[in-house]
Amino acid sequence: MGFIFWIVIGLIAGAVAYRVLDSRGGFIGSLVVGLVGALVGGKLAEILRLKITGGFVDQLVLATVGAILFLFVWRKIREAA
Repeated sequence: MGFIFWIVIGLIAGAVAYRVLDSRGGFIGSLVVGLVGALVGGKLAEILRLKITGGFVDQLVLATVGAILFLFVWRKIREAA
């Protein structure tokens, strides 16, 4: 269940990040952005010493914030290049 859980979280987080930043992305793009966002959000929570219980909503919020941050930085890097 863990792997499927991460895929579902990644897809939802990626789709929300694309929607918030008004970007385009398909199934694979949403999945990649969401999974990278989950890693970014997890690292950010670790740095800020946030206590995350590990529930679905906590993980979804963390992954979505990370995905938005990742997608924002990615777009800024691509604009500068």
